[in-house]
Amino acid sequence: MATLSAEALNTLRQRVDTACVDQENGLPGTVVVVVGKDGKEKFAHAAGKRGYGSSEPMTLDNIFWIASCTKMIVGIACMQLVEKGTLALDDVAQVEKLCPELKEVKVLQKDGTLVEKKRGITLRMLLSHTAGFGYTFFNEKLRDYSKPTGYDEFSGHIYDIRQPLVNQPGEGWEYGLNIDWAGIVLERATGLLLNDYIQQNVLEPLGLKNISMIPTASMKSKLAYMNQRAPNGQLSPRDHPLHRPLVVDRPEETFHSGGAGAFAKPQEYCQILATLLNDGTSPTTGKTILRKDTVDEMFRNQISDFPNFAAQGIPPAKSDLTNPIPHLYPSSTPQGWGLTFMLTGGATGRSPGTGHWAGLPNLWWWCDREKGVAGMICTQVLPFADAQVLGLWVDVESAVYKGLS
Repeated sequence: MATLSAEALNTLRQRVDTACVDQENGLPGTVVVVVGKDGKEKFAHAAGKRGYGSSEPMTLDNIFWIASCTKMIVGIACMQLVEKGTLALDDVAQVEKLCPELKEVKVLQKDGTLVEKKRGITLRMLLSHTAGFGYTFFNEKLRDYSKPTGYDEFSGHIYDIRQPLVNQPGEGWEYGLNIDWAGIVLERATGLLLNDYIQQNVLEPLGLKNISMIPTASMKSKLAYMNQRAPNGQLSPRDHPLHRPLVVDRPEETFHSGGAGAFAKPQEYCQILATLLNDGTSPTTGKTILRKDTVDEMFRNQISDFPNFAAQGIPPAKSDLTNPIPHLYPSSTPQGWGLTFMLTGGATGRSPGTGHWAGLPNLWWWCDREKGVAGMICTQVLPFADAQVLGLWVDVESAVYKGLS
């Protein structure tokens, strides 16, 4: 398997280091990891500080709140149960039996009224973001409906997940709480807390001990600090949005968010990516967590009826959490959505159909099964879609593909 040239490695190190030189207006710290189909790291580098104002260096051992990067892990977990016949992708009755809330949920209109949904919700809809759920920080209609109390998707309380739909099921793509509900479906089907299922069936077979929705004391001692960027570019420290899982005494005292609940060491997350590159079998432990045909299905476009979904734009409904996003990922190649992540080629050299997605505090991963390479760029900076992190991600990917060619 191709390795990165010495020149490419030097380019990558310099680019990552440079991103963190300006501790006031640059990036406080970052970790970048690139892995191959064989599970071996092609590049792993930490730069900057643990957080704004910290004297501690960022290291490869630091733990990040990976937010929506959690979704892919939960997708794997759900698809394991589909393989076993415990869950079905297209069974409305099964979903409604496990989650009566999804039978009763209504659809929010532009005028703030609620109407009945026209059809039932399936697990496939939840995993492909076509069930109709949104996020208040990405959807102004939903944000306004939630006033004056508001919804806080990171509160750790189930109340904040019981939101109305913003679209009729199956009639559009909307990024939102869909995977949180997929996680609830899994919990009720198995009788296990979501984190417990994931530990036993996804992470333990891969030998991973530093990914969890309930971080261990060791993980918490290495947690990277959360940072906020002001409109003028100035960084400052901020409290952690996902606070409750960090302070509870027992796992059952907080909601296990399938959409955003995990904390992780980037090198370990990349071992999950390597397992997907290797068609569902860990190249490190030899354990299989998914069949190849299941991985193929996860990487198949599920939303061919909505080819322009990526260009619909996402407004900064809560500007402390996100910048405006005019396009999810500009590309001249066809784009789609698999089971929990986006599918797209791009100008960096990635293959068409490469899977990728992100986490709210500006983390980005990609998984190119055709070329056998995957990687992750991790920061803890809000709001989302930070221009400096986006630039770093593009430059890292481009340097990787150039270095492998």
